[in-house]
Amino acid sequence: MTDLILGQLLIFEDDPFGPEPWAAARHVRRGAIAVEAGRIVQTGDADALRAAHPRARCTDMGAALLLPGFVDAHMHYPQTAMIASWGKRLIDWLETYTFPEEAKFADPAYAAEIAGRTLDLALAHGTTSLTSFCTIHPASVDAFFEAAEARGMAVVAGKTCMDRNAPETLRDSAQSAYDDSLALLMRWHGKGRARYAITPRFSPTSSGAQLEALGALWAAHTDCLMQTHLSEQVDEVAWVRQLYPEARDYLDTYEMHGLLGANGLYGHAIHLEPRERDRLRETGAALVHCPTSNTFIGSGIFDLAARAREGQRLALATDTGGGSSFSMLRSMAAAYEIGQLAGTALHPAQLLWLATEGSARALRAEAEIGTLAAGSMADIVALDLASTPAIAQRARRAEDPWEALFPTIMMGDDRAIAGVWVGGTRHDAGAAAPDRKT
Repeated sequence: MTDLILGQLLIFEDDPFGPEPWAAARHVRRGAIAVEAGRIVQTGDADALRAAHPRARCTDMGAALLLPGFVDAHMHYPQTAMIASWGKRLIDWLETYTFPEEAKFADPAYAAEIAGRTLDLALAHGTTSLTSFCTIHPASVDAFFEAAEARGMAVVAGKTCMDRNAPETLRDSAQSAYDDSLALLMRWHGKGRARYAITPRFSPTSSGAQLEALGALWAAHTDCLMQTHLSEQVDEVAWVRQLYPEARDYLDTYEMHGLLGANGLYGHAIHLEPRERDRLRETGAALVHCPTSNTFIGSGIFDLAARAREGQRLALATDTGGGSSFSMLRSMAAAYEIGQLAGTALHPAQLLWLATEGSARALRAEAEIGTLAAGSMADIVALDLASTPAIAQRARRAEDPWEALFPTIMMGDDRAIAGVWVGGTRHDAGAAAPDRKT
């Protein structure tokens, strides 16, 4: 059986970080997406697809804009319950809010509750794939993957490893970090839509021995991702220099232990030295921009346009709970605002691409998620471009598709999400159970 989802389409045909970002995508005013067995088989003109699939079941989303489901490339599901905690610098914020909350994940029932809540909030905001840090507790990883499996979602996650500079209840060791990560990797990596990420939190909370152990694990399982944090705040960078005096710079604390590579995801990466930027580009690693977190915690201004000109691989993320919103629309808006402060106005095409195909490319998963290409999984979001009176009155004046979309990027929230499909199955907004009928 073929399902047809009808609405406006924006289909990227090129990377928008070129001289004409507006020309990177093709607009179909009245289009359709054909879905069979959970995958996209065709996109194009609605009348043509209806003629080609006369017996298809149709879901007409009217003037809604059909896009790939958003891809959040860096977040912390254990911080869902403490999102928007007041006013600390990074280290104080970790000690005051994050570590006490993460200690609760020793309880598998609590981990399962928050995992389900996080994924339902993500789906309600149009996000169909997430990359998450868990806690040191293996059960927290199981809970996240199990919740994603129940919803059919493509996710990346890993056990967060810390053996110093954290409460005793949240420390493991070099050996247990290796052993636990290996067991979880073998259990989950490649099972259904799950992928494992080896996950040292960041160099300050891992000894050299632990980083070396995790580097050895990655060397033995190179198809896995590796996620961590890099150069988020200036005082953090100074602390790393004290902890690793033998390292050339912050990135070198990972590189010298085998934790720099093409499948690496480096969250924030704001305060980079020239050598670090060169090495990240050379290896093809991904820099994950977390704009709402950077402003909320006061980390600094990530110059995304400059990194794009250098040829860096870039992604976008919410970084909840350091980030202050579950919405990738809000992350796009914040990226635009930070770009203005850095001296470059990012085009809506660039913002949208970062939240979909760009993040999928960072995860090395663009064949499965982040695009509307034939063969991709049918992870789809329908955006209402007139979801509030303020947005609607602005959108009515639009003279092209990008001008119609931009007010929703800047002012939209979960009210703009008119529909979400995961693997071709429609999910009701905010509901834990999917609606199996399209």
